[in-house]
Order: sequence, then structure tokens, then C-alpha cells
Amino acid sequence: MVGETLPEVAAASVPDGAWLLDVREPDEWAAGHVPQARHIPLGQLGNRANEVPQDQDVYVICRSGGRSGRATEALNGAGWQAINVAGGMQDWAAAGRPMVAESGAEPYVA
Repeated sequence: MVGETLPEVAAASVPDGAWLLDVREPDEWAAGHVPQARHIPLGQLGNRANEVPQDQDVYVICRSGGRSGRATEALNGAGWQAINVAGGMQDWAAAGRPMVAESGAEPYVA
């Protein structure tokens, strides 16, 4: 495993309809997230991994790519097909990809 490159893709290149896992904290999620994303904070992922499908690619996103990189590494090490979204929600927003906020207000990356 040492020296292996983490599979990652630019936010602008995540396919429409992809299974997207957001590992940010609840306040970050509430401020703005991808409409179809599933939310499992990184600290809960170990206990909730059964909610993530193992039969398809899973795109993992956080604010800037660090936490999602750790989650991608852990998921791949446990048998998932995970791909880190490089640049995270910051790059997602910069690419003009769709976002929503829990409050219905204008979404932003917290």
C-alpha cells in the first residue's frame, strides 16, 4: 500500500448521478452540500460504513480534500471502490456545480 496513489478526480469531473459521500461535520453540511450526496461525518464512518454501497464507485468529498482523502484510503483498504474528490466542496462550488443549504438560504462552503 505504501506509495500507492490515491484515486482522485477533480470536482468538475464527478459524473452526474454518482454516489457521493460527504464526510464533513454537520454545520458544514447544513451550510451547503451537493443535493444528492449522502452525509456521514468522518468520525462516524467506521460505525456507518454499511450505509455505503460496495458494488459501485463512491466519490468522497469534504471541504478541501484532506478528510475525504483519509476516508477514501480507509474505504479502499476495507474493500470499497472509493475516489477522492480533489479540492472538495471549495472546488465543487468554484466549478459552479449544484449546491443546496439545509435552511433553504443561499448555499456556501463553510
